[in-house]
Amino acid sequence: MQLTFTRVVLGWLVRKPATRMFPKVVREPFTNARGHIEIDINRCTSCTLCQKKCPTQAITVNRTEKTWSIDRYRCIQCGACVEACPKDCLVMAAAAPEPFEKKSIETFIVPKAEAAAGAVADSAK
Repeated sequence: MQLTFTRVVLGWLVRKPATRMFPKVVREPFTNARGHIEIDINRCTSCTLCQKKCPTQAITVNRTEKTWSIDRYRCIQCGACVEACPKDCLVMAAAAPEPFEKKSIETFIVPKAEAAAGAVADSAK
């Protein structure tokens, strides 16, 4: 009986661990894994299609204030908003989002057309 146990312990000493040393070693995301929604706010036109398609109402678009907001705790990463976006400013990132310390709503402000055009012209130089 004791010889069997010793063989098992010695086997554990020479094998690689079954787990990863997270956060030092991060596993690559699986193909087609749902991570989190990312927005390129410079391309957003505030059309509200993503808000209308979101089944959990996690996205809020305010056309008058030109803001786009997402409640990450409500979002179920279904990708309906990504498919509905006509300007392709929403993408489903493969990596899982960073953990949050407290519940909050992320708000992005759509830049004015003149400021965005100037930023594009500056980046082209």
